[in-house]
Amino acid sequence: MSISLVAGLGNPGAEYAATRHNLGWMVLDALARRENLAWQSLPRFEAEVARWDFAPGRTRWLLKPLTYMNESGRALRAFAAYHRIPADAIAVAYDDVGIDLGLVKVSVKGSAGGHNGIASLLEQIGDGFVRYRLGIGPKSPPEMDLKDYVLGKFTASQASILQPQLDHHLQGLALLLESGVARAMNILNRRETNETDQS
Repeated sequence: MSISLVAGLGNPGAEYAATRHNLGWMVLDALARRENLAWQSLPRFEAEVARWDFAPGRTRWLLKPLTYMNESGRALRAFAAYHRIPADAIAVAYDDVGIDLGLVKVSVKGSAGGHNGIASLLEQIGDGFVRYRLGIGPKSPPEMDLKDYVLGKFTASQASILQPQLDHHLQGLALLLESGVARAMNILNRRETNETDQS
């Protein structure tokens, strides 16, 4: 099943714009800029949506829920139901504290791992969607409350790591969309493991 809908998770509002929890939005915004796509606010779906006609007769959608993070699934369910997009044709880009900053992993199954946005998706559309997991970890300091960490802004040193990695994130997303889940997992997950081992 090819991907028809790419969602990025985040929180609306200027105060959340540069926070770790909005990395999924940042990656989708970068993709929209690269493909010269225009965002449109669609209140009926509680989302911003961009239409991507990526090949003759073929359309893919980008979506940013305008609900807060813990209600992300509501927006995705409404849009996917309207366009009859099944869960396995949806890819979701989101921040993952369990992955080192700048790295990315692809998976399909699993728990929410403490991520409220993913918990909402599991509740609203079920499992089977593709997870494009963007590293923001590890927490620093380790004893810091998870909510405070994910809702905090990237430090200057973290931003200096992240900015060059945005291209890397977009290349990985392109691989997922063009070559499929199995190939993306095989290449990206292995590459990230190797990079972690060498660091």
